Parts: sequence; C-alpha cells; structure tokens
Amino acid sequence: MASEEELFANIDALLEEEPQLPPPAERARLRQAAGVTQARLATALKTTTQTIKNYENGRSEPKTPRLEAYQRLLNGWAAKYPAHGAPAAPAPAPAPRPEPVPETFTGPAAPETPEMEAETAPVQAPAAATAPERPAARPTTSRRPAKKAAKPAVDPRFPHGPLAVLDGDGSAYGVDGIVLDCPARTVPELVEWTLRESGLGAPKLSRHGKDADPLIVITAAAAVKLGLPERLEDRRGLRLEEDHPVVKQVLKARWQLTKRGFGPWARIYRKAQGRDRQCVQLAILPWDALDSRAWPGVAEMEPADVARVLGVYAQRVITPRGSTAVSGLELMTALRPPTRPVRDEETGNWVSGPNPGALGTEAMDPAPPEGQPEHPAVFHSGWKGGFLHEEAYQWVRSVDLLTDEECQLPYAVGLDLNTAFLAAAARLTVGLSAPDHFVGPKFNPKIPGSWLVDLSHVELDPRLPSPFTPEGTRPTGPAWYQTHTVAYAQELGYNVEPIEAYLRRETGAYLDPWHDRLKTAYVDTLADLGVTKDLTDAEFLAAMERHKDVDPAMAAVLSAIKATVKGGIGKLFENPQGKDYKDGDPWPGMMRPTWRPDIRAAVISKARVNMHRKLSNMAKLTGLYPLAVLSDCVVYPAPSPSPLDFLPYAESGKPIPGAFRLGPTPGLAKLEGIQSMLWAVGLMEKGLNPARHVKGGDAVLDDGE
Repeated sequence: MASEEELFANIDALLEEEPQLPPPAERARLRQAAGVTQARLATALKTTTQTIKNYENGRSEPKTPRLEAYQRLLNGWAAKYPAHGAPAAPAPAPAPRPEPVPETFTGPAAPETPEMEAETAPVQAPAAATAPERPAARPTTSRRPAKKAAKPAVDPRFPHGPLAVLDGDGSAYGVDGIVLDCPARTVPELVEWTLRESGLGAPKLSRHGKDADPLIVITAAAAVKLGLPERLEDRRGLRLEEDHPVVKQVLKARWQLTKRGFGPWARIYRKAQGRDRQCVQLAILPWDALDSRAWPGVAEMEPADVARVLGVYAQRVITPRGSTAVSGLELMTALRPPTRPVRDEETGNWVSGPNPGALGTEAMDPAPPEGQPEHPAVFHSGWKGGFLHEEAYQWVRSVDLLTDEECQLPYAVGLDLNTAFLAAAARLTVGLSAPDHFVGPKFNPKIPGSWLVDLSHVELDPRLPSPFTPEGTRPTGPAWYQTHTVAYAQELGYNVEPIEAYLRRETGAYLDPWHDRLKTAYVDTLADLGVTKDLTDAEFLAAMERHKDVDPAMAAVLSAIKATVKGGIGKLFENPQGKDYKDGDPWPGMMRPTWRPDIRAAVISKARVNMHRKLSNMAKLTGLYPLAVLSDCVVYPAPSPSPLDFLPYAESGKPIPGAFRLGPTPGLAKLEGIQSMLWAVGLMEKGLNPARHVKGGDAVLDDGE
C-alpha cells in the first residue's frame, strides 16, 4: 500500500503541472485567424519572434508567467475563431513534451536565450525611511504606521513579505512599512511564532524550486531579550558553544541546527511534513551578520530601515541566506533547481528526476587541471600536469614603456566596468556533465573545457596586458586555458594546436536566469537612485557622482547586489579553510554540486577577454594605452578629468562600439576615480597598482598588492 507521503507527492505533482496549451499547429491557426503577426505577438508577450516560431512549431514551450498569459490569449482566440466543425470552446490538447537533449558537444541543455522561470515581479520599496512610533500597548497582532497604504500581497500565503527585523520591544518590522507584534521571549517561541503566525516567507523563484524560508533579523536589543550574548566569544568558529542555554532550549524543543551551529546566520528546522518546510533563518545583527563591505551602514540603521533594505534585496534578488556570496550561490540553485517531478513509466507515479540545464544533486570531481593540489581526487591521483589559472587582471605597465607625451598628460582617470562578471555570465555556455579527457583534439570554440596549448608565439603590443595571463605577462610555453581564452587567440588570427584537453559533452547556459535576475535588480536599483538608461553620458556621470547620497538605503541594496555577483562566482571555487586542514582531505565547500571551478574559470576567462578586447579597440580608436588594470578597473592617462574628453565618439555624438562606453548596465563603464598623472607614475615606480588606489582617500596607503 502506498504511504501517505507518496500519495501526497503524487497529488502535489499533479497540482504543479503546467496549464495545457493547444497543439502547436492550432496555436499558429488561432494567431492567423486573429490577423496577428508573430512579431506583434512577440511584442505583446515581451519575447522574440523566433520564440513565437518555436512555440508554433513545437520546438519549445513557454514558462511561467508567460505560459499563463499565452494560454489566456489562445483561449480567447479559440472562443472567437473555433476550428471548422468544432465547438466554440474546444478542450485544449496536451502540450507535447520537449525532446531530451542529446549528449553532444554542441547541443546546449538550455536555449541560447532562455526565459526566466516564475520570476516574481519586484515590489517598489516604500519611500519613507523613519521608524514608526511605537505605542505602549499592542492591542492587535499587526499594525501599520499612519499615512502608509498597504500594498496587495503578492502571494496570499506570505501576506507580510519575506522577512522581518525584530527589535527589543517585540516589534517586528517588515517590508512596505508593516509592523508585527511578536510576543516571543525565547528562540523556540520565536521560531514557532514565525512559522505559525507571522505570515512571512517568499514564493519559489522557479517552477521546480522551493519556497524561501522566512528570515528574522535580530537587533542587539532583541538578542539580549532572547538570551543571546551581545558578542560571540568564539570569533574563529563564529558560533555559540554547544552547552549555551539558548542552544539547549532549541534542542529541548525538538528543533535542530545545521552543522554550522548557532552563528550569525543560524538555521533552525525540523524535518519537513510533506511539502511544508519547517525552517526559519535567523540573522543576528550584533554578531556581524551583515558585512559592512557588502551592506555599508545597514547594521547601524533603524530596524524599519534595515527591513526596507533587506526587503528590497529579497524581492529583487533572493531572501538572504547568509553572506552575499552564499546568497549568490543559493540564487543559482533557486533559479535552476537540480530536480523536477518526472513520471515513472513503470508505476505511473511521479518521482524526483534530473532537471535539464541544472547541475544535479551530487558533487562532481573536477578535471585535474581545473581543481587544486589539495582536492582529494587530484591529490591522490598524483597529478603533476599543471593547473588552470584563469583569474582577473592584476597588471601594471612598465614605467619604461611610458612615453614623454603620456607623462606630460595631467590626469590619470580610472574607469570601472559595471558588474563585469555578471556581463560575462550572459549567454555563457558551460559544461554540465563530467569532464572527458582527449589527446591532440582539434580546437572548437563552442566546447566548454580546459585546453593545454602553447600560446607563447602570440605577438601583442607590450603596452597592453597579455590576454592570456592574469598578470598580463606573455606566456612562456604550454599551459592550461579555458575555452574563451584559447578562442580569443584564434580570434586574433593565430593558430592554436591543443596538446590535450578536458571537455564536457553536456552543455548549457546554466547561469542565464541568474544573470537575468541580477541584471534586472542592478538596473532597477540604479534607476531608483536616479541613474537611468535614458541619460546622456554627461548626465550619467553627474547622476553617478551623487547617487549614493540620493537614498543611502537603496545605495546599500546596490552594494549588496554587486557583492552578490562577485561572491557568487567566487563561491564556485571555494577553497579549504582552517589551520587543521590537511591536503587530500575533503572540505565542506567541495561537497556541493555548485562547487564548479570550471564554471568560475569560464566566467573570469570571458570577462578578461572582454576587457582586453575593449583595451585593444581603445588603442586603435584613440591611441591611448592603459597604465594599469585591476579586475574590472582600468586607469588611462588623460588630457582632462572627464572621460568624455578621451572616450571615442562618432561625429553624431554617439559612442563608437567596441571600446569603453559609459552607461548603467552590466559591462558598460562608469568613472572610478581621478588622480594626477604624477601620482600614478609614482605608484607604478613603487610596484603598486594605480587601479587599486585611483578612488583616492587613504586607500593609497593600502599595501595589499
């Protein structure tokens, strides 16, 4: 007899099935009967004409929320234009299942321009940034400050948003200005209240994902009330001792803690009942849960303002699960869950199966050159063949290559590329399956992987960094490179003959939904700060100069989004930590399916190649060569402090494509800083990188080169 859990899983799978659309041929007939072109329909559905063609020939199916909109349109047309001899409202036929992706080198597991799955629309944050006045008594369990209209709930299961900030008097500040009354006096009571009464949480970001657990942010006053220490004594382990009274309370109430224990980001849970998760995420502000580098000034804000900052981030990115790096990695999984319901052909039951385009449920050993010497698979194999070294630029031009004309220019101007790693992640094909080893393969720029190849014969202008090494130095012999790096050598006109390679047969644009969501969050948040796409370059520079002063709360959100991008990519190659670690032993980071150094290498390789391409085009168009490059920042000698005077523009006034361009979207540039040319040369003579210090202030004293 089937168990209750199995029956519930089958029913839930049926409930989650997509709405049924008419067959592809009927979709085309209905559109033609209505006299609507594919291009017009594409505009209405905010997609491309090719995507509409794919819908109508059965090559692809729409995803939520476009699926529901398309179904509504087709139903309306079917009522107006029934098929000849058919009733006015024919029952829709089942949508055909997409064909499985073949295991080939060139067949991605996701389309080149995939559509976002079930992305929740961002909610406008409230304008007011002051904490509401707290009454002495709490006659109700929920109250709102005066003169603030409540916005309709996005999801009726979570009427009060994704999170709340708990203060010492029991006020729990949520998004959109809402304030809840929390009577809890202990951590177990807080967990019970959060799950049973608070109405907190967030819907899943993709069809096959999971709802986000509610987040409770605890202020210093609330921490004391709950019996938590003001500071953590264990600064290395960052967790409460196992015999601490609060930990004992949690365990006595039959709740569990994750392996990380009760730290700044504590997760308290019980085993899920059916599909209902029982888990609450806590963030302890006085324990430095919010790193000031990613969340500048947020820990010192009033509780209502903290709720606003974190609420906007949760609605635009993801409900925080830890540091911004952790959240960046969790966002990848939330948008591309490893599994989905599939029907067992033998039993007819719905079971968990792999989700095409995702990374799977098990960690994958790297190809030897893609890992590091400490990794167990590499360590125990005795690999001595070298390692991939795809990192961002850290290059300074030799002062011997500076011309007199350059030294006589008055300024050194730094340009910074907006979220360069995010721009590189767009439409990036990466490997999804395990690597296979090949000897003497013919190079194919469409295959993601690592190639052992000699690029020392490539001749480039010494005033530019080499595109093949992070230090910008010319290669001296065979080395391992990611596909984008080798493809760029080929693009420059040089022959490449790989000696061997580790390649992956199954590929896909895994990071596309991650890129799309973070790009939208970044652009929307900049727009909230007055930096929009419609500004002229001069207006853009002026808006960027003052944007942090427009709204400190939204400026903090922007900072967190940028940290999410860099941190998320960095987490793909998390190294072992701790003084007691021994080479060859496994470590927690490498046990995740998202521990994928090859994907990180692909992003960084593409970003570095993109940077070099712009540097080269700038030299061709303007005759200017960089003084230094650091990751996504480049410093140029300039005749004036304004980039408008040395960036290339056409006679029409439009920027010339291919070089650096100003603008608010990922991959475009903004002004990083202005210093004197004499200052820059002085740093270069000392072996320091002007790009690291061009912002000014006391950063020049930093010896962290």
